[in-house]
Amino acid sequence: MYKILVSDKLGQAGLDLLEAAADVEVSVQTGLSHEELVDVIGDFHALIIRSGTTVTEEVLEAGKQLRVVGRAGVGVDNVDIDAATREGVIVMNTPSANTIATAELTMALMMAAARNVVQADASLRTGEWARSSFAGTELRGKTLGVVGFGRIGRAVAKRAQAFDMKICVFDPYVSESVARDLDVELMELDEVLAASDYLTLHAALSEETKQLINSERLALMKPSAVLINVARGGLLDEVAVASALDSDSLRLAAIDVFSSEPPEDSNPLLGHAKVIHTPHLGASTAEAQRDVAIDVVNQTLDALHGDKITDCVNLGFSSSMSFDSVAPFIELAEKMGQLQLAMADGPITSVEVEVNAEAADELMKPVAAGVLKGLLDASYDGRVNYVNAPMIGADAGLEVSRAEGIAEPRNNTASCRVTWDGGERVISGKIYDGSEQRIVRISSYKFEAEPKGTVLLMLNRDVPGVIGSVGTKLGELGINIGEWRLGRDDERNEALSFINLDKAPDEAQLAELANLEPVVKVVVLEL
Repeated sequence: MYKILVSDKLGQAGLDLLEAAADVEVSVQTGLSHEELVDVIGDFHALIIRSGTTVTEEVLEAGKQLRVVGRAGVGVDNVDIDAATREGVIVMNTPSANTIATAELTMALMMAAARNVVQADASLRTGEWARSSFAGTELRGKTLGVVGFGRIGRAVAKRAQAFDMKICVFDPYVSESVARDLDVELMELDEVLAASDYLTLHAALSEETKQLINSERLALMKPSAVLINVARGGLLDEVAVASALDSDSLRLAAIDVFSSEPPEDSNPLLGHAKVIHTPHLGASTAEAQRDVAIDVVNQTLDALHGDKITDCVNLGFSSSMSFDSVAPFIELAEKMGQLQLAMADGPITSVEVEVNAEAADELMKPVAAGVLKGLLDASYDGRVNYVNAPMIGADAGLEVSRAEGIAEPRNNTASCRVTWDGGERVISGKIYDGSEQRIVRISSYKFEAEPKGTVLLMLNRDVPGVIGSVGTKLGELGINIGEWRLGRDDERNEALSFINLDKAPDEAQLAELANLEPVVKVVVLEL
């Protein structure tokens, strides 16, 4: 049974899914203090949160069974990602579920700013009829600057284009070809700030983006511009924004998020006459609440069951690739790492990887993580998975470099070369039909073998009668052969067999095989 703790309010649709899962015990404990969370987390395999729970290094270290943190929402700045990675805890978010809700709120705030909706409403409530005081402007023909051009930024741009707005974008990870396809103009940040009549923020909060909009950058904006933030409060220097509004260097700000929430009374934007503010409503639609709850629960259950990993923020491969497309390569790479470890004649000192596939650049990191997991799993005193294997390897001085010239010439292959004192070995694998895994090369020996189950690796002198004598011995030991794949090295006059067995020989039985006359070395392992 998997035990899942839900520590923040979650939509009923998600709770219903958890209750319906046959192998899950769910505990809903909202409003826990940090100390209370540390006390209880050790009993749970997964933690589902929103923005109200902070997952610190202390929480993660206390979660001895914790495998997954599922964030119902986009931002994960309330999770210590480095600590989670070190502990091998998968951290996932749900970036798709609230995309439309957040984009629509951005548009609502932009239109409210353009037409003075909030000020006019407040005036009319006092009994005034001051039509001339609230003349607005049209969005048509205005320039919208978008900082951060992910899912939400693109959804906002698409809607703004329907209002005949011009779109300029700052995002260092977006290519010119993508910008052309979406009919937006890529610019440097300072250029976007200077050009924008409306500036909307959709960047993730990190050390690089903290207080991205500060006094120096605000000085680059038009005095008539409107600043909109529905992303993260920490993207703004709030004191600098208030100062710009006070000095008429900025016309208006529309703010849904604050650096601390709820904002303290001393926050200079709270109650400011030139600020339209909402209490973090970006994802607050019935549809988004339903979808985000369903997504985070499904993702958490999939990860616990080992089926797939979706929208993991600390798994080392490009977000442009789904885990389904990466999984065959990363699993094959792990098996290559296991084979390398089993066959190495000494402590491995270096690891190199090369991928020959259409998405070779994107596959490098997952393949490297898989190889490292295979190399480290048997020897590391703790949990090793695809999340923390690169960090553990780096701590042990075993980092992966990119090789050239060791890959098989065939497409959809991955190759790994390891080195130890006095030797090295190359192992290559291939993916067939998108998912079928095969080992196709070990050093100079070529064959096609399925890396699955109990495997007997046997190096022998290439002389007549080996298959017969080994097969007979396995029969005497009551061990059935599933498949036997063999590669030959004519120059060395040796052969390497990759034998799939129905069960593993014990140490005494393995010794009997090793003592057969033509056998040089035997190794058994589980893949």
